[in-house]
Amino acid sequence: MYLPESVIICEQGARDGIQTVPEFIPTAKKIELINALSETGAPFIEVASFVNPRVIPQLRDGREVLAGIVKRPGVKYIGVVPNAEGARRAAEAGCDEIGIFFSASDSHNRHNVNMSTEDSIRGLAGVMDISRDAGIPVYAGIATCFGCPYEGDVPPKRVAWAIESVVKMGAYRVVLGDTTGMANPRQVEELMSFLLQRFPDTPINIHIHDNRGMGLACILAALQVGVTRFDSSVGGLGGSPTPGAMGNVCSEDLVHMLHELGVETGMDLDKLIACARIAGELTGRSTHSHVLKAGKRSDLVRSC
Repeated sequence: MYLPESVIICEQGARDGIQTVPEFIPTAKKIELINALSETGAPFIEVASFVNPRVIPQLRDGREVLAGIVKRPGVKYIGVVPNAEGARRAAEAGCDEIGIFFSASDSHNRHNVNMSTEDSIRGLAGVMDISRDAGIPVYAGIATCFGCPYEGDVPPKRVAWAIESVVKMGAYRVVLGDTTGMANPRQVEELMSFLLQRFPDTPINIHIHDNRGMGLACILAALQVGVTRFDSSVGGLGGSPTPGAMGNVCSEDLVHMLHELGVETGMDLDKLIACARIAGELTGRSTHSHVLKAGKRSDLVRSC
């Protein structure tokens, strides 16, 4: 079985995770979580979203969060933006990287922002201008790449067109989203084999959800065809529009699996498990973390 020697993980809990929590989490608690995540060795951490605060009030304190965290050298602190105004605010707040989002499927994009995918892509030109002037790299998050809840399967050529469009505009990497957990391992293997051959020079993350219990299996399938960049969320926070359902793949479960497979992440699993405890405390909810509940495989029972 082919497996890469190492992978890169982008931590999503402080942004994608927290934005789905109904109650506003105090700024100081967010800063505590991000500072702890910084110590795990995660090279990328999404920390804020510069959207209209009426849309995502849980993340209305992005500027204050960025001003309060202790930035660790080598870690990129990312802010997500919807438009040029958001990009300006993210740049002023001190983001190291900016993320933009749209959907590969027209129906999902229209449902979210009331415009076609093509119109959304054209509308990102202003974000690119601001980020270029500020010297901040931009990644493009593309939703529904592994299936659309309105259309079903999304053709691989449609995903390739979306990637090509944003790379031409200046995105240096792309993140392919499994928006509602519709991916399965065979599909991931086939789609990523096609895309890695078509875009050999473009870094591609995959953002797999675990709504239907296939998250880690999908990541294993991706690993075997050469994918080396993954998004995940501490404690499995966020990522599902269905209350109570699993969403983002859990970071500590992912890192535990990778380390057991001999794939290096550069992350400290014990510190990550401690972060999962913090995540549960600040949200007041039980996390979806298997490793937090069962312990690591290496945690042997001590005899009396």
